[in-house]
Amino acid sequence: MNSYDALAASYDALTADAEHLRRAAYLDRLFRRERAPVETVLDLACGTGTIACLLAERGYRVLAVDGSEEMLTQAAKKAETLGERAPLFLHQAMPRLRLGREVDAAISTLDSLNYLTRTADLRETLRRVCRWLKPGGVFYFDVNTPWKLRRMDGQVYLDETEDSLCVWRTFFSERTKICTYQVDLFQADGQGAWDRAFEEHRERAWSREELETYLREAGFDGIAVTGDMTDRPPEPEEDRWIFRCRKPAD
Repeated sequence: MNSYDALAASYDALTADAEHLRRAAYLDRLFRRERAPVETVLDLACGTGTIACLLAERGYRVLAVDGSEEMLTQAAKKAETLGERAPLFLHQAMPRLRLGREVDAAISTLDSLNYLTRTADLRETLRRVCRWLKPGGVFYFDVNTPWKLRRMDGQVYLDETEDSLCVWRTFFSERTKICTYQVDLFQADGQGAWDRAFEEHRERAWSREELETYLREAGFDGIAVTGDMTDRPPEPEEDRWIFRCRKPAD
């Protein structure tokens, strides 16, 4: 089963602690600091569309892309109340990004780029993001740090709601720098029984040096790295890095 096929319907309830409101406000503050107005935003790997919808509510025109049809189905339902302000959702894999028009800014949140485990896919994704940004446009994204993914080796995590239980077992390979999440999802069927599904997720621990190199190769400059949702430099034991960069102006 592909990543998030089974989890899509329960994803929002199981990730209620992801601080989406705070993260959208943080992105909004960064956009408002830019010299050129940010009006159009690409949300790359948008998932169930929470951040995309929160930015749309703040007045941005959002193009939201994800590789999972099931996650996009949930996103479209979420956006129904937004009317004409709703994001435009596109079903595309990150390395095959094609928008048809340039945007003022691009974002990718909640470690989506870690899911690109092949160097070629990461480099192509960054190249395409740069391609579809207007000159001077900005790209903000976060990643799980190598320190966090290594620390997850051999751990078991439980998430539960009234009608779902999710068990995550995690394993980190120092050879491949990949953290594998084996996910068992149990969902109540409404008739007193539970349905079980299994998914396997894989995240690559990209180093800061690797990411900075691939960003420069893709055409970005002005690269800066901070701790999660802050302006401070990252700590040695940081769970999440925020990268900020831009496409050079003509």
